[in-house]
Amino acid sequence: MNVSRVAAAAAVAAVSVVALSGTAFAHVSVQPQGEAAKGGYATVNFKVPNERDNASTVKVEVTLPAEHPIASVSPQAVPGWKAEVTKSKLEKPLKVHGREITEAATKITWTSDGSKIEPGFFQQFPVSLGALPEDADRLVFKALQTYDNKEVVRWIEEPVEGGEEPESPAPVLALSAASDDHHGGGAAGKDAEADDKNAGHTEDGEHTEKAAASSGSDSTARVLAVVGIVVGAAGVAFGVLAGRRRAS
Repeated sequence: MNVSRVAAAAAVAAVSVVALSGTAFAHVSVQPQGEAAKGGYATVNFKVPNERDNASTVKVEVTLPAEHPIASVSPQAVPGWKAEVTKSKLEKPLKVHGREITEAATKITWTSDGSKIEPGFFQQFPVSLGALPEDADRLVFKALQTYDNKEVVRWIEEPVEGGEEPESPAPVLALSAASDDHHGGGAAGKDAEADDKNAGHTEDGEHTEKAAASSGSDSTARVLAVVGIVVGAAGVAFGVLAGRRRAS
């Protein structure tokens, strides 16, 4: 009897934990593919789960942080969804790679174009961002989620460090420390290193061929010298023998 009560209590606790976990994590979030380094470029995924049982998500709007404008924003094509990037003029132009940028993206909107996020499912929307700010540790993206029953859920509450998670938290992207390679420099460095190695191999090969050719020339010269000596000695011996015969 006691065993049955313990098992029942454990089952209720397990169901409660699963339910609470679903409630706590069923919100729009953003995560980088790899890392999002300060001053660099990154591809991030906006993950949008459907937390309704009787409606499907048909529209997602993500507002980009105005205090940290991002010059380059490129959504990846998602089948069944239409993506639109809204841009606005900047009060203070940005300088990116020596160029002056006067406008930046302020919002990304995904609208259903044949697909929906149905109950029990989620959808990821990849976006390439850059250059990321160098003077911030995180970026907050406020989001709106619209359902086909006209309901709009506002994920706009900014989490406070050390505080409790808001009821409708905004997606937050944590930025890692700046690296030496902000824009694919690592690949270029590897290619350059490979070119150096190939050049080294080519040069070594040339040295080897030259050495082999030099060694062959030396061997030929030695053989000819020996043959010359032998022929000379034979000529001397022949002359001596011929002289003796004449004397006889």
